[in-house]
Amino acid sequence: MKKIYVALCLLSVAASDLCAQRIINRSLPVTAIELSPAGERMTVAMTLDASRLKASKDREFWITPTLVAANGADSVELEPVVISGRNLYYAHLRNDDLDGAEMVRAGKNAVVTYSGSVARKPWMTDATLKLNSRQCGCCSAVLSEYSDPVARVRRVTYEPVFSYVTPLDSGVKEFKLEGSAFVNFPVNRTELYPDYMTNPAELRKITGTIDSVRGDKDITITSIFIKGFASPEGPYDNNVRLAKGRTATLKQYVENLYHFAPGFIRTDFLPEDWPGLKKYVEGSSLANRTAILAIIDSPLEPDAKDAKLKATYPADYDFLLRTVYPSLRHSDYVINYNVRKYTSLEEILAVLRTAPQKLSPEEFYRAAQSMEEGSEEYNEVFETAVRMYPDNKVANLNAANSAMRRGEYARAARYLSKAGAGADVEYSLGVLAALQKDYALAESYFRKAATLGCDKAKAALDEMAEMKRFADGKIELIEN
Repeated sequence: MKKIYVALCLLSVAASDLCAQRIINRSLPVTAIELSPAGERMTVAMTLDASRLKASKDREFWITPTLVAANGADSVELEPVVISGRNLYYAHLRNDDLDGAEMVRAGKNAVVTYSGSVARKPWMTDATLKLNSRQCGCCSAVLSEYSDPVARVRRVTYEPVFSYVTPLDSGVKEFKLEGSAFVNFPVNRTELYPDYMTNPAELRKITGTIDSVRGDKDITITSIFIKGFASPEGPYDNNVRLAKGRTATLKQYVENLYHFAPGFIRTDFLPEDWPGLKKYVEGSSLANRTAILAIIDSPLEPDAKDAKLKATYPADYDFLLRTVYPSLRHSDYVINYNVRKYTSLEEILAVLRTAPQKLSPEEFYRAAQSMEEGSEEYNEVFETAVRMYPDNKVANLNAANSAMRRGEYARAARYLSKAGAGADVEYSLGVLAALQKDYALAESYFRKAATLGCDKAKAALDEMAEMKRFADGKIELIEN
């Protein structure tokens, strides 16, 4: 089959955006493509240069532009172009039998200005334009056929580029374990009896927490903090004595067990735990809840507050004394410790499998970089990191990107709400909005990120502009 030269340009954009004229090596060479929406119509316009197409006097070529859906289920043919040899050309003129098809006589001056249109269908924003060629002889006998895909109409969609951020290496990896023990003391006494009432279990809370890290070769305990609390009933001065003395006794007990150096355990005390009482009352259904809270928040001295509660609301006071006040006599403790830094990737991956709580955000990130981006294990690393560091901004940002990649947009939004501010956060908020097809909101975030120097945001804005420009489909030549 001879070669056909087609000149097509994109009518739906400005002249400066027209496809550059160029010849592609194919059976039907194409220089440029022009598809244009015209209301409810899809128009294909082209200048067909058939000057090099040689057709004998009893031969002709039928060229039929055809749009084919990406899934192959739908297609539509436009009006054909007929390139006829001498005898068939005049025969068609005499008989007027082409039913409106465009015709030109083969030869060096064979040029056809073509324009055909069809009713627009949704599938046409993702379709292929083919030139179906048929060579015919006398009596319309088909001698050969050929179908040549020359262009693709591609729906321009948003393709997210996720922005993971490398956490800063914090150097020393500082951690802490916190708890609360309800150690029992005889009434009005400060002596500690390890076997008294529930003390074996309560003291094991403290020692068990210490032991959970003390035996790990990767961990160094740096300090211990104990704070004792007493309940509000009774004289304030006596409660000062009890809270202070009982805290000192508990400290001595722990020091004797572990032989920590002097000053290793720091202490504090609160003579009366009014904050704890207030927290309980706020969440209670006490009939006089509001009035009791007003007394608790009043500027009265502690003993006066206790007396007023007891005198004004005796029933409620008795309930609180029996059910709540015992829980206000507690000892809170904090075990501060460091974990050594892991230097090799193999070591980091091993710790990730067995004790991820010992990794820093930077070590989690290093582990993820060794995995296939977007894989299940890759995403799980960022989810684990944010569980270990729920308030870390970078951990939340990276987990948000991981969640967006999985299509979990509500989870991503929660993480981004804790990711702080900055170019990467603004950009990721834009990605989330774009994935949810709120392109106006996405653009506003991308603009903010771009002004902060985010190159990904600048590229995303270009992508948004292209989506608007090619709302009816972008034309791409198919090179062959």
